Amino acid sequence: ATNMPKWTPTEPWPVADCAAIDAGTTAWMMTSMAFVLFMTPGLAFFYGGLVSRKSVLTIIMQCVISMGLVAVLWLIIGFSLAFGQSGGGFIGNPDSYFMLWNLDPCTPVGFPMQSGPGNYPGLLFAGYQMMFAIICPALITGAFADRVKFTSYLMFISIWLLLVYCPFAHWVWNPEGYLGKWGVKDFAGGIVVHVSAGFAALASVFVVGSRTYETAEEREAAHTPHNRTFVALGTGMLWFGWFGFNGGSALAADGVAVFAIVNTSVACAMAMCCWVVIEWLHLGKPTIVGACVGAIAGLATITPCAGFIRPWAAFLIGWIASWFCYSCILLCKRMGWDDALDVWAVHGMGGFIGSMLLGALADEGVGGQERGWKFFGKQVAATLLCTAYSFIVSFVLLKLVDVITPGGIRPSDEDIRIGLDVSMHGENAYDEDAVKAHLRVKADDAHEHLHPHNNTVPVAVTQPEVLQQPFAQPAAAPQQRSAAPVQQQQQPQYGQYPQQSFPNAPVPGMYYPGMASQPQYMQPQFHGSA
Repeated sequence: ATNMPKWTPTEPWPVADCAAIDAGTTAWMMTSMAFVLFMTPGLAFFYGGLVSRKSVLTIIMQCVISMGLVAVLWLIIGFSLAFGQSGGGFIGNPDSYFMLWNLDPCTPVGFPMQSGPGNYPGLLFAGYQMMFAIICPALITGAFADRVKFTSYLMFISIWLLLVYCPFAHWVWNPEGYLGKWGVKDFAGGIVVHVSAGFAALASVFVVGSRTYETAEEREAAHTPHNRTFVALGTGMLWFGWFGFNGGSALAADGVAVFAIVNTSVACAMAMCCWVVIEWLHLGKPTIVGACVGAIAGLATITPCAGFIRPWAAFLIGWIASWFCYSCILLCKRMGWDDALDVWAVHGMGGFIGSMLLGALADEGVGGQERGWKFFGKQVAATLLCTAYSFIVSFVLLKLVDVITPGGIRPSDEDIRIGLDVSMHGENAYDEDAVKAHLRVKADDAHEHLHPHNNTVPVAVTQPEVLQQPFAQPAAAPQQRSAAPVQQQQQPQYGQYPQQSFPNAPVPGMYYPGMASQPQYMQPQFHGSA
């Protein structure tokens, strides 16, 4: 019992006092909370556009479910572990804020979640930090896209939140956390969010393994973003939400928040421009995906520094982020690490280099932290410690989940070939995919009914394969009839429909679910004189 952590309060807990609540700061923090939540759907679009069309719903679901599961865990125990009464500076007392029962809109933020009394509700602080906890596990999903079972994912992020994210938040952001008391700074989550998620993503690459392909075409399809419009939309949503992510981390509507928002936009813009130039020189053409990935690299790298530096330093960080993260992507490919969406290279290494650069670029006139060799050394030591902790704990945890999950953490090769959207969730992201599957099922049923003991498939039954091409209307009949009489074709029977006549047409007798009747272009057509 003598080795158990002591939960002895070192400061008095705040008491309810509505007069102490500042309306302006409260309004800004509420807005920032909404901004940060908005980032998770943005991440879903960003990741969803980068994966293949067979797994887009899977990765969106992994992001969306984090909004539910993590919020529940945060309410029950997560917030207490991160911001409760400290046990030796390592972890919070789980009973500190169980179910947030002792927080209300009139009780200002204060000990133990923050040092000294604040002017906005502690309940709002708990909600704001919940949004950070939600997006952090979702970031990891991009590394193992297309190849992790949903049940395994749920187990992993639940335990990972409690063993990695909450301790990191306690060490750095809790006023009694040992790294925070030592002098380590992380303005908005370079270490707590990006390093933790990025190096967990790297661990998942080694545990889950690389994607496998039967053909070169299959590999190209898996590595080609299926919807670049989603990528651009997700980037815009993330950039917008990052103003609350970094600006809200000032925990006040003041000058530090202004610096944080401006620095965020400067670094993001600079990283995007530099990334486009690098890609242009390296690959010969600039791409929208490259511009978007560059912007995210700048956002991840500026996160630990946003409220401690001036805009000229943010400009420099954006330039460094583009070259550094791009090089990490090339390294990842050279090493054969199948980090599907470059989570480690962009988020992990972006947060890594940004946390270190803070030691060299901090300005005392902005956030009260002076740069110097001593501070730089602390930032480097803390960043290296947290990268090692996140990688090792995540690796062990993934191995444990692999053992617990029936059949292992990875879906079968057949499930992956079909696509996890269908094999895991029974859904298709796009109607035409569902139609193709529906037509094939009907064709198989029709063949079994007409030829129960014959393995020869009629021409009409194989017709759905041509639906891979866009529908085309049959060629128009000539305006003038031939002078010579042409014999009328007989109507073909089912199973004898001339495939060569309409290579782009659907199967006659089969139509989209929900149609009242067949459209005209799906009716059997015949060539020749009427």
